[in-house]
Amino acid sequence: MTSLDSQQAGSVEAAPRRVGLVARRVADVFLRWREASIVAVAVLLMLYFQATTGIFFTEGNLITVSQYVAATAIIAVGQVLLLVSGEIDLSVGNVYTLAPFLMHFAIDLYGVPVLPAIAIALVLCACIGLANGLITVVLRVPSFVTTLGMLFVVSGITLTTSGAYPVPIPEPATGVQPWLGAAGWSEITWALLIVAFFHVVLTQTRWGVHTIAVGGNLLGAREAGIRVGRIKIGNFMICSTLGGFAGIIEAFRIDSIDPSAGGTTIMFAAVAAAVIGGTALAGGSGTIIGALLGAIVLGVLRDGFNLIGVSAYTFDLIIGVAILIAMVSNVRLATLRRAGRT
Repeated sequence: MTSLDSQQAGSVEAAPRRVGLVARRVADVFLRWREASIVAVAVLLMLYFQATTGIFFTEGNLITVSQYVAATAIIAVGQVLLLVSGEIDLSVGNVYTLAPFLMHFAIDLYGVPVLPAIAIALVLCACIGLANGLITVVLRVPSFVTTLGMLFVVSGITLTTSGAYPVPIPEPATGVQPWLGAAGWSEITWALLIVAFFHVVLTQTRWGVHTIAVGGNLLGAREAGIRVGRIKIGNFMICSTLGGFAGIIEAFRIDSIDPSAGGTTIMFAAVAAAVIGGTALAGGSGTIIGALLGAIVLGVLRDGFNLIGVSAYTFDLIIGVAILIAMVSNVRLATLRRAGRT
């Protein structure tokens, strides 16, 4: 065999080896990304529902999916900040329900212009978060207990003031309705803007660093001079405000203000999205992007099950199994990373 033939044979043998090396490097980079497993789950679910229905990737259905995702993702952002700092808010779903009624009362009962009425509603939502934070931090009541009590307080206020009846969107507000949820892609646009902003806050600002420090090592954060109470109270206020905003844009989308909307359903969906996305319930670790991906998985499942005709009676069962599978995947990948195998 000539030297040229030997070189060609060596080149042919080396080609598969190089391809395998490149594939391994790509896989390693992907697996080191902490949201890798949830991205894989989301993509596989989308492909499955497209294969079984043939209409998943149509524009109309994607708008529907985006509407399922948006409100959950917005509330999940607030829950991530709280969970990372070692707290949780069980009342945010009821704040979601109350906020559009606050807007309605301001406009229809007191004649407040639309945008100031929305601002007033959000300020009052922030005050609910402030109350949660003060009770938790100053009185040292666990946030689970604090916000469980606030859940019933806010629910009672909503049902009492509304008479437990839905009301239409105030007439003066119809002009801004398309921009605040009614137009096809407007709701998810707001969600993406909020996710992007708070991703930067959590990863690139002092507030984010302090939030992670407080949840990861409370005593160490205090000794380092971090104002722990301010961080926690601030995150409670952010979570309630985001919950109120999600409720308002969702009311604009469905063109009705409903006292039965939200509640524990939207709250637990947001917590599930945050946890599926990699946020630790014990605090100190979590990502805003992961929460968005978790909300996307839940939205895709909800829409896909509707498309293939899964019974509503088994919906929660399948969602629960899907959440467990996603969580097991996240835990497994985290274990591999710590072991240095990925």
